[in-house]
Amino acid sequence: MKNIVIAAGYATRLGELTKNFPKPLLKIGENTILGRMLDDIDRIPEIDEHIVITNHKFAGIFEKWAEEQHYSKPITIVDDGTETNDTRLGAVCDLLFAMDKLHIDDDLLVVAADNLLFFSFQEFVDFAKEKQTSCIMCHEQPSIEKLQRTGVVELDVNNKVLGMEEKPQVPKSHWAVPPFYIYLKKDLDLVRHSVENGCGKDAPGNLAHYMVEHTTMHAWPMSAGRFDIGSIDTYEEAKRKFG
Repeated sequence: MKNIVIAAGYATRLGELTKNFPKPLLKIGENTILGRMLDDIDRIPEIDEHIVITNHKFAGIFEKWAEEQHYSKPITIVDDGTETNDTRLGAVCDLLFAMDKLHIDDDLLVVAADNLLFFSFQEFVDFAKEKQTSCIMCHEQPSIEKLQRTGVVELDVNNKVLGMEEKPQVPKSHWAVPPFYIYLKKDLDLVRHSVENGCGKDAPGNLAHYMVEHTTMHAWPMSAGRFDIGSIDTYEEAKRKFG
């Protein structure tokens, strides 16, 4: 299983902090946001490589960072060639770019690089092995306003996904979907042809939504919380709370 980190965005909401520096490599205490995530993922036996897809503007910074790491699994940095937020490929196209460039034909753990997590991805991998399907995560979100800004899924009693909506005005459940996914090798052909068949390009949730409509998916309810770093305020809060 390959761990693919989507890190090609420009984090414009963080202003000067990320004008010339990638958000995933911002420090939280003695570690980085991405480093805290990889500390966990690197211990998963099924993972054999970390692949970080970034943009041309930040590729050199990621490459220098990778050279300084001492994980048990190798780190590969993929440069998508873009240099501005206006020319970005979008998360789905970045995933496809990395799959094509590295000729990936393996199970995939696909993660966004801007969250602090209070659970292990091992639980998610074990869930996918049990279900033998591609999987998404979910968590209960009581706020209708927040549900209207994210992906929302309906589940049956066995956590099979019955349907998914992106940013629904009238959410059909309280199960929100964070940006963490497992796509099994048997479904990679669907992934590869998703955009040409109408899948949205920008948000990683676009691909999850597409896959739900084309194959059997299950959703793992997160066993603990996460902290999403999306603004200067949330970054400063993360440093105070977890640094």
